[in-house]
Amino acid sequence: MMPLRLTALMAGGLVMGLAALTAAAETRTITDATGRQIEVPAAPRRVFAAGPPAATLLYTLKPDAMVGWPRAPGAEDMPFLRPGTRDLPALGRLTGKGDTVNLEVLLTARPDLIVDYGTVNATYRDLARRVQAQTGTPYALIDGSLPTIPATLRTLGELLAETQRGETLAAYAEATFAGIDAILAAIPEDRRPSVYLARGPEGIETAARGSINAEIIDRVGGRNVVAAGPDGLATVSPEQVQAWAPEVIVTIDADFAAHVGTMPEWQGIPAVRDGRVYLAPAAPFGFIDSPPSVNRLIGLKWLAQKLYPEAAAPDIEAEVARFYTLFYGVTPDRAALDGLLGAGHPGE
Repeated sequence: MMPLRLTALMAGGLVMGLAALTAAAETRTITDATGRQIEVPAAPRRVFAAGPPAATLLYTLKPDAMVGWPRAPGAEDMPFLRPGTRDLPALGRLTGKGDTVNLEVLLTARPDLIVDYGTVNATYRDLARRVQAQTGTPYALIDGSLPTIPATLRTLGELLAETQRGETLAAYAEATFAGIDAILAAIPEDRRPSVYLARGPEGIETAARGSINAEIIDRVGGRNVVAAGPDGLATVSPEQVQAWAPEVIVTIDADFAAHVGTMPEWQGIPAVRDGRVYLAPAAPFGFIDSPPSVNRLIGLKWLAQKLYPEAAAPDIEAEVARFYTLFYGVTPDRAALDGLLGAGHPGE
């Protein structure tokens, strides 16, 4: 991670001022995923998301509390975002690859709470402690694993004083998991397809079973051909993918999806031969990871429809429209749905 920067002016002025404002507000004590007890505002009004997963989660629960984005949304994302959030500033990120924010920017945004959502380990716990000590702003770390999404929505809903909203979204998440379980109950493991997750224009960046980037494949019953590896992303060779012979390839890269059919090193792989290479929709947030947040709920339904077309709900367009309305506050019209989901078919 990049070193945290704090100027003498901020240490002598802004930090004390922000800490005083936070202390003056009505507060309560919560325990975050690391076991840290944190004094937080009773109803946070300005929240800084430490990275893209946290920003997506915050957007779905309390968009009017966002002080900015870790990175600016692209033009393709704008139609699927609430108008009041589209032009929020890009402030950078505190965590993850390419952490870019410095503490002067953070303090200028005047948050009364910092939220991170993702991996819970000593590195992120220490970062949370350090940033909180340097800024005087409470910093809560929330478990970002896929199975905990219902509990996460309730926990953050309570933290943000959006209890009913959190409960509504958590109920949707639970129903989604139950629907996936019902599909899998009728499909023996030996009939579930082998899957390779292809990232990057060459398709050779991937994620192993159990990693946060591939959790969605595991949860939907796909047999990830990358059986072991690091917790994060890994790079493999096309020859290795040939040996794995996946029946389905899921990709998040449009260039790879467009050209894999003509790439010599990918010929003969069952997924390519049989036209089962699927480009996951990505606006405003990816269906597979990018980021690995609550956006994966609709990704589960989309991927189930790809892997088990005879068992999954056939009207994925209606499912996507419902999810976008509930979670993103925007109902896509037919043209928007066609553009979004058309990306999920090779050659389209």
